[in-house]
Amino acid sequence: MKWTPEAEAAVKKVPFFVRKRVRARVEKEARAEGKPIVSLAEVKATRARYLNNMEKEIKGYRIDACFGAGGCPNKAVDSEELFRNLETLLQKEGLLGLLKARVQGPLKFHHEFSVTLADCPNACSRPQIKDVGIVGAAVPAVTDKPCTLCESCVAVCKEGAVSLDTDAEQPVLDRSACLDCGQCAAECPSGTLVTGRTGWRVFLGGKLGRHPRLAQELPGIFDADEVLAIVKACIDFYRKRSLHGERFAALLTQPDFEDFAERFGKAGLICAPLQD
Repeated sequence: MKWTPEAEAAVKKVPFFVRKRVRARVEKEARAEGKPIVSLAEVKATRARYLNNMEKEIKGYRIDACFGAGGCPNKAVDSEELFRNLETLLQKEGLLGLLKARVQGPLKFHHEFSVTLADCPNACSRPQIKDVGIVGAAVPAVTDKPCTLCESCVAVCKEGAVSLDTDAEQPVLDRSACLDCGQCAAECPSGTLVTGRTGWRVFLGGKLGRHPRLAQELPGIFDADEVLAIVKACIDFYRKRSLHGERFAALLTQPDFEDFAERFGKAGLICAPLQD
């Protein structure tokens, strides 16, 4: 649906964590009124109704994703099925009922348990500041196919995690610097570098607010079933500890994170921290 420049500018002022919802609601209400174009008047009317009835919009959880499904050239994995399975899990957990029972006063969006997926380490959906952030990973591997020493892999790697051993005529991977974006394997014309496997990196305990904190990464690359198990364990932790609607990220202490890492982490597969 078309938006006027004034309407676009206005919706950009809405807090990013509810902007998608507000935008979708504006278009829905504009269509219902037979408006072919969204103007500033429609944005103001919808925003007022939305904020005045915020509690009715709350589901108990919030799940977001990046633009990978729309054909992003950087995506390392396809997370659409995982997204659907995560949303099903979150729906079944009855988080809205939990919040209604434990929060004194009206519910706010910040009370919701937040999960975000990003299909690559560019992390456009901001997994660093969510209760659970999930980032796609394509782990590169060196094959026995001859390397042409074209340096395409070196040129594409922004982290400098790939170098060439000209004596052995093979690429060398620095696992401590690699973010598992998969770009080096995608650029390799000889098949010397390939994607060895794909999966997801998982980050816990990020938040904004008065005391912001970046999420910490669990060691390892996880398959879809493992990601679902981790999120379920986080919800169980949240259900047990959040007595008055406190955020998961506010409750997660360093010893708690270490317990999660011991339970789910995979030794030898520790990746570099998520970077901006």
